[in-house]
Amino acid sequence: MLAKFSLRELLAGGIFVLAGAYFALEALNYEVGTAFRMGPGFMPLLLGAVLAMLGIGVAASGWQKPDIEKPLPPSWRGIALIIGVVIFFGATIRGLGFVPVVFIGAFGSAMASRLNSPLFAALLAAGLTVLCTAIFVIGLGMTVPWFGPWLGQ
Repeated sequence: MLAKFSLRELLAGGIFVLAGAYFALEALNYEVGTAFRMGPGFMPLLLGAVLAMLGIGVAASGWQKPDIEKPLPPSWRGIALIIGVVIFFGATIRGLGFVPVVFIGAFGSAMASRLNSPLFAALLAAGLTVLCTAIFVIGLGMTVPWFGPWLGQ
């Protein structure tokens, strides 16, 4: 008797296992250390192993679950918006500055989903802009102007 399985979950789990195993094995090229004296390879090894274990769990969860759903067509709107946001960020960060680029990028990324309203996307973008500015510009001292020369700053 053939086993029933979800090909989607088996493939996703397999990708997680491969990615986790790759990072864990590459981390062994660095000094790992111990839990109390971590070396540069400790966290990549740990996170790679966790990702591989999660992949095993995802694959195992799809073993007795048949694929009943029809595959959905690709969301071209989402794909175009996400790729566009990445290109926009790289092309305009120096000219517009950190705050406007993060806001526009977060807004565009949120609008990639048809489930988000423009109001929710704007609120999410505002929150992410404040958080990213606090972490990267203020906390880590990233040397990108808050507002760039294209805005007269």
